[in-house]
Amino acid sequence: MTTPPNNGLHILLLSIHGLIRGHDLELGRDADTGGQTKYVLELTRSLARHPAVSGVDLVTRLISDPQISADYARPVEELGDKARIIRIIAGPDEYIAKEQLWDYLDTFADNTLAFYRSENRFPGLIHSHYADGGYVGGILARLLAIPLIHTGHSLGRVKRRRLLAAGLHSADIEKTYCMSRRIEAEELTLAAADLVITSTSQEIEEQYELYDHYQPQQMQVIPPGTDLSRFHPPQGDEWQAPIALELSRFFRQPEKPLILALSRPDARKNIGILVEAFGASDRLRAMANLVVVAGNRQDITDLDDGARTVITDLLLQMDLYNLYGEMALPKQHAPDEVPQIYRLAAASGGLFVNPALTEPFGLTLIEAAASGLPIVATEDGGPRDIIGNCHNGVLVDPLDSAAIAQALLRILDDHELWQQYAANGLNGVKRYYRWETHTERYLEIITPLLKTVQTVVRPPLTRHPMRHHDRAIFTDLDQNLLGDREARQELFQTLRHHRRSTTFGIATGRRLDSALRLMREHSIPEPDVLITSGGSEIYYYPELTQDTGWTQHIDHQWNPAAIRRILENLPGLKLQPKSEQGRFKISYYIDPAQAPSLEEINSLLSLQEQTANVTLSFGQFLDFLPIRASKGQALRYVSSRWDIPLQQVLAAGGSGSDEDMMRGNTLAVVVKNRHHEELSQLVNLESIYFARHGYAQGILEAIQYYDFFGDCRPPDSEIRP
Repeated sequence: MTTPPNNGLHILLLSIHGLIRGHDLELGRDADTGGQTKYVLELTRSLARHPAVSGVDLVTRLISDPQISADYARPVEELGDKARIIRIIAGPDEYIAKEQLWDYLDTFADNTLAFYRSENRFPGLIHSHYADGGYVGGILARLLAIPLIHTGHSLGRVKRRRLLAAGLHSADIEKTYCMSRRIEAEELTLAAADLVITSTSQEIEEQYELYDHYQPQQMQVIPPGTDLSRFHPPQGDEWQAPIALELSRFFRQPEKPLILALSRPDARKNIGILVEAFGASDRLRAMANLVVVAGNRQDITDLDDGARTVITDLLLQMDLYNLYGEMALPKQHAPDEVPQIYRLAAASGGLFVNPALTEPFGLTLIEAAASGLPIVATEDGGPRDIIGNCHNGVLVDPLDSAAIAQALLRILDDHELWQQYAANGLNGVKRYYRWETHTERYLEIITPLLKTVQTVVRPPLTRHPMRHHDRAIFTDLDQNLLGDREARQELFQTLRHHRRSTTFGIATGRRLDSALRLMREHSIPEPDVLITSGGSEIYYYPELTQDTGWTQHIDHQWNPAAIRRILENLPGLKLQPKSEQGRFKISYYIDPAQAPSLEEINSLLSLQEQTANVTLSFGQFLDFLPIRASKGQALRYVSSRWDIPLQQVLAAGGSGSDEDMMRGNTLAVVVKNRHHEELSQLVNLESIYFARHGYAQGILEAIQYYDFFGDCRPPDSEIRP
């Protein structure tokens, strides 16, 4: 079939799930009615305004359900000139979650095709959204022989990691979220799509690369547009707004510039480092006030564990640095007050700061720039693109509080630089991040696709013969990855080549911030799993999502205050600095010549009815963890949750705290530079390989020894070094 002649391009946007209407979007009503619904509606209207477009249809599911508005049962809803919402019948009348739609998507495709046949006018381009839209879009694009564009919004393989981090088992994830069907639909969509549109380059490199049909040459970054009618520079009346009066009451000198951070209370947003940078700098405190807007709260104790910890830590930092009268941490703000808060900061001559550990896009940076605020932002992910386009601020290491303070002072000290960054941000947003710009770029990219009569057919890619991530390599950080730079690079290239089958994990005794700093310093790529603080914390990339299920699991019988009291008067023990302590980790320096033995320490704890996992590393570092926490137990937890057989996990140890990673059914290697340390006692275990080479070269040797990417087992006859 071909599109009948018309005076412009007719575009079909597919966004099947959720509640979509042309007014009063019910954003946040449920997990299916969020950012995607707003994005597709604004994209529909923006495309329809362009003179090269003859019409835009936003096609979704018709829902006739007395529990929701009758708006969602209207077959056609006009959105104005050249734009409309079309609702297609498929599946039950009532509103159901997207995970329950899979069996009805073929019917949806047939009924959509029937609708266009009844009109005798067909679209010239399909743009599908999310996995369900991609599945239907692939069917229609093949039948109509027209190009298919796809935007994933979120991806199944990435979401699966987040759900695992939330404590769900893989079997429960499959049952609840139909994850296999979603991922297979995403694979089929990527195989069929002529173009995939993403918001950032990081999305291409770190998320889509997990798929067999990853084809970066078919992917383009087009950032979403921003509503410049809401986010705009100050107009002179900002200080009369109720939110301005609310913030002013926090400050002794409310006239000073405002340093603003705005995010949800999530540890990954790393707001504490900004409070540290501000609190530790007398000059910064003399020049400005600090405003941290971190969600809404009535009672901190009612927040979930993660948010409660973040807010509590911020309040403790405020007290530590005595920031009363200099820092605001408001309890409440309305959504429509967010633009006003940006404008208040801009009117004061202030700055916007995003110190997140990881930031896939950075919408708040665009909103701040559109409001006339210079920005200081993490050098991770989306902010690199935004500042690269707008030239309106400074990128910083989000783990370096001194560098953050220096960047803030540099801009606040130089009024001309502040004005230049503010002006650059306003111009950059208009050029790169408004909907009109998005539409122009969109049409520029798709135009070559429209010149072909038939959809481009690419040869099918070879699918990986094994299920994804059916094996894993876990290694210590300091003792295995920091020496021999050339071998380290070779190891990372090998892991990248086998990324679709192999999970890469780092297990370290360091705290998260210390581990991240060291990884940045030595250009160590992001692992899939990062086990920190001796096994008491587990994080998953690409968003450093903490595994809350593990946190709940190890909290059993953990009483750190009691353990400190028992140990405080023992000879030969000295608490390590606060930077080395954690919620589930108490760390001491130990002098073995003066201190009791580990057996005596464990006996002392038992007499006081306390339990802990006590580990000694390098003969001088003594760690106390919850009894359920260790690197080996964390590794086994991840292996079980991710359905990776222990027999296909290679553990490369570097110190005594790694011993339980290496015992049991895992494949294991001790690299040569660690032969004579604590792990030397394992030399008689046949299941542990002692490599002839050190550092990463020893891990590469073990990969070959175990035929890790092939049979993944020890050779039949073992010749030990």
